[in-house]
Amino acid sequence: MTTTVAGLVPYLGGALAAGGLAVVATRRRELMIRWCVWALGVPLVTAAFWLGPAGIAVLAAVVAVVAVAEYGGLLRLALVDRAVLGAAVVALVLTAWLAPEEVLRVGAVGALAIAGVPLLAGDAEHGLRRLGAGLLGLVWLGVLAGLVPSGALGLVLFVAVSIADIVAYAAGPRFGGPRLSPLSPAKRWSGTLAGAAAGLGTLAVLSSLTWQTAVAVAVGGPLGDLLESMVKRGAGAKDAGRWLAGSGGLLDRIDSLLMALAVLLVLS
Repeated sequence: MTTTVAGLVPYLGGALAAGGLAVVATRRRELMIRWCVWALGVPLVTAAFWLGPAGIAVLAAVVAVVAVAEYGGLLRLALVDRAVLGAAVVALVLTAWLAPEEVLRVGAVGALAIAGVPLLAGDAEHGLRRLGAGLLGLVWLGVLAGLVPSGALGLVLFVAVSIADIVAYAAGPRFGGPRLSPLSPAKRWSGTLAGAAAGLGTLAVLSSLTWQTAVAVAVGGPLGDLLESMVKRGAGAKDAGRWLAGSGGLLDRIDSLLMALAVLLVLS
């Protein structure tokens, strides 16, 4: 059975309604704020996927610009570094839409442009750090280009990793047990396993459970969360941003999706 965006709408609406009732029952203001953000964001994301590759490309390009701004802020990159990195990631997204056969070539050009900024500036003191940060950002955030050809599967992946994150967040403190990683002391193996089970269940309900999507959600999702935790810890920051009510920054919401998508692209 092929999953379509139209077929996902009833599930998304039902999940939002059920989540709203659960949040009201908890009477926790933080969760209520987060639910309001989801209630606004999910219809916009769904509409973009409904429009097909053009809509997904526009959505991914906007997300890329915001994510690069947050990433550059975390690593204290100069404005020129952020601008070149942002242009490279957006170029990858647009190429995936308009000329997918040229994605690798455009990625290579982007990497050369990123390397050229500190080289041309003759930055012997911070050049290596700027180069490493720029290339990591290109590889990490450039994965957004993979959303463009994904169609409804990209939306399914987003839903599955989001549900896995929520379940892991709730189950970890409740079940306790060994910590997942020093990079994120609050996360527990129990929560990660519970979240993985919920994510796989979501894939099954949405008729998208294959061994590739299962590995992407169960392994890629948690790894993406740890990758962002490593970046934030290195930067001495708790969140990637503060503008998204109750959720920190955009990177805090898409970190699991980015790595899950990367794993799926490699396995597919």
